[in-house]
Amino acid sequence: MSQDDDKWGIAHVHASFNNTIMTVTDLTGAETIAKSSGGTAVKQNRDEASPYAAMQMAESVAEEVKAAGITGLHVRVRGPGGNLQKSPGPGAQATIRALARSGIEIGRIEDVTPIPHDGSRAPKGKGGY
Repeated sequence: MSQDDDKWGIAHVHASFNNTIMTVTDLTGAETIAKSSGGTAVKQNRDEASPYAAMQMAESVAEEVKAAGITGLHVRVRGPGGNLQKSPGPGAQATIRALARSGIEIGRIEDVTPIPHDGSRAPKGKGGY
């Protein structure tokens, strides 16, 4: 199966600890095909970052993507980054799993968390630690 007979896109997944945002673009990243966030799937703000919300939004995005004629997605996962945590939030894994389950071929999974090369100072710890 070659790259020519199926269309590919890039799924940009930003998984923080407060929300999960997902945007699907073409391979250049210039044209947005579908986008969704945790808030579109659940009512409560506290549930926006949950794996359940991530799965729901990934399923809705998968339908839009299939309608646009895209059969495969490369996934770019971005955690909070900066001087915050490097590990992505709880929604990242659930998003990828839901995309794979919906019948979309998953290509490369890439971590694009911004990592500072000693940029700004980390915020002061909570509670005197």
